Amino acid sequence: MINGYYGATGAMVTQFNRLDLISNNLANVNTPGFKQDDIVIGDFERIFSEKREILPLEDNTKEAAKFINRSLNKVPQIVEEYTNFSLGNIIKTSNPLDIALKSNNAFFVVNANGEKLTRAGNFNLDKEGFLITKEGFKVLDIQNKPIQIPLNAKQITIDENANIFADNQKIATLKVVSIDNVNSLKKVGNKMWDFIPGSETINTTNSTLQGFLEKSNVNVVKEMSELIETNRLVEQYQKVMTTFMDDLQRDAIEKLASIKA
Repeated sequence: MINGYYGATGAMVTQFNRLDLISNNLANVNTPGFKQDDIVIGDFERIFSEKREILPLEDNTKEAAKFINRSLNKVPQIVEEYTNFSLGNIIKTSNPLDIALKSNNAFFVVNANGEKLTRAGNFNLDKEGFLITKEGFKVLDIQNKPIQIPLNAKQITIDENANIFADNQKIATLKVVSIDNVNSLKKVGNKMWDFIPGSETINTTNSTLQGFLEKSNVNVVKEMSELIETNRLVEQYQKVMTTFMDDLQRDAIEKLASIKA
């Protein structure tokens, strides 16, 4: 009987983790370049059957043991967490330092304790004229150098090939790279990703839109419906746990206590 309690507890913990992820997505609805995270939920038994051959320990389990705690093996687990890299809505801002990327696997490169990737193109200039992200990280050019624009420039132009001009004089070319396997990227915060060196390809041709900004690709309606669903599941698991602890277990104890020797 206690196995059912453990099963409900494990399932509720999984839904708590899902709730955290959904809440983070909703909190970043208006964050430029943010990409929606999602998870795949499966059960432990299937995960184990798929991964048992690569486990570091030999399988010394007795044949009969596979039937023990079978209910626990069906507890929902997070199988995989992944990021949806589809394009978000691109809006016109007319800000010369707002830049959108046309391809969903293209990224700007910034210097943030090493090279990192970002799709948030809402850039600024610091007091020295360096092109920076909202968090203050310097944006790199194709020579892996920070991009510096003259502070007295009256007009800043960025063409579709990522070339930057100040008063019609070319200053630099934004380092725009393509990643073939976006699933290899790892989120590191501040709308940035870490990548495997050598997996990137410089691809500046027809890559940028000046005066436009890519918004988050979070589907608010979908996230809100999943938020309601997850809250309801948590409530149901709580009721199941209460039933096991307050009703079934008490009933079993009372019946055992009433049995005469």
